[in-house]
Amino acid sequence: MSRRPTVLVARLDADGDVLLAGPAVRAVAAAGRVVLLVGPRGQQAARLLPGVDEVIVWAAPWIEPAPAPTVSAEHVAALTHKLVARGVDEAVVLTSYHQSPLPLALVLRLAGVARISAISADYPGSLLDVRQPDPGDVPEAERARSLAAAAGFTPPAGDDGRLAVRRPLPDTATLTGAGRYVVLHPGTSVTARAWPRERWLQTAELLSHHGSRVVVTGGPDERALTAAVAGAGGVDLGGRTTLAQLADVLDRATAVVVANTGPAHLAAAVGTPVVSLFAPTVPARRWAPYGVPVVLLGDQLAPCRDTRATTCPVPGHPCLSSVTAHDVAGALSRLEEAAA
Repeated sequence: MSRRPTVLVARLDADGDVLLAGPAVRAVAAAGRVVLLVGPRGQQAARLLPGVDEVIVWAAPWIEPAPAPTVSAEHVAALTHKLVARGVDEAVVLTSYHQSPLPLALVLRLAGVARISAISADYPGSLLDVRQPDPGDVPEAERARSLAAAAGFTPPAGDDGRLAVRRPLPDTATLTGAGRYVVLHPGTSVTARAWPRERWLQTAELLSHHGSRVVVTGGPDERALTAAVAGAGGVDLGGRTTLAQLADVLDRATAVVVANTGPAHLAAAVGTPVVSLFAPTVPARRWAPYGVPVVLLGDQLAPCRDTRATTCPVPGHPCLSSVTAHDVAGALSRLEEAAA
């Protein structure tokens, strides 16, 4: 029996980006042993993906936000030594449309990786063996899956191409309490994507007033925000869950209200409908929650569109400040009606 090849799949960004790589990872896993290379901000999601045999965490200086790791021969050598030790046969380098795969491809060549596939707008010289043309304005999950296909990896039979997580998930019923609930996730990784705090409070109050149970989620650095929102009528889980536990909280929810941030993709990965408060700094066509019912709120033609800004460049943050609590309640009603 021939040895299954060891294939490195790289996605060096944050948890949400790694979750979007899931369908491509499963395609590769159907034919080989998958070593998933991720950055520090993506390691929790990496350990949730079906099909992953091993995770390597490495901070890429051209990806990590400031303060990024210092560029040094030692830092690169640490990665090449790991790749050589694992006998990586080939690599599939997943990137977003605005990123280049070539810095990592060079490192992979130094590690002796014989076959490298990537989407690249730049001339790759001898760094790539499979250079996939950019598929254009498609969802990020489909972009990644198209590269896997170009590299020769097809999805296993019965794979629906949606996002997914490993199951079973940790049981969080003691955290959320019994009964149906809606999740509000008010935090974001960057302020340009944030819905105003007062709108979150108004939404929690409105939903509670109409009899909905509200569970508020967030990371350890968002506890003040989640406590304020939950104080308006809800259960505060800010800083109380791992990513795997958060996945279970979202899985049990009837719907999730969230901006364009990692938990939006986690909700999609567990199959929960999403009300997406989406600032158009990046295209919703590429980055909206994938494969689940979604109601998209926010002015997608606002002046900030496609700027990739992390701080809102438009006074008043009009793309999202124009969205009201009643808009969110109406979106939740439409999702509930569609599911009935």
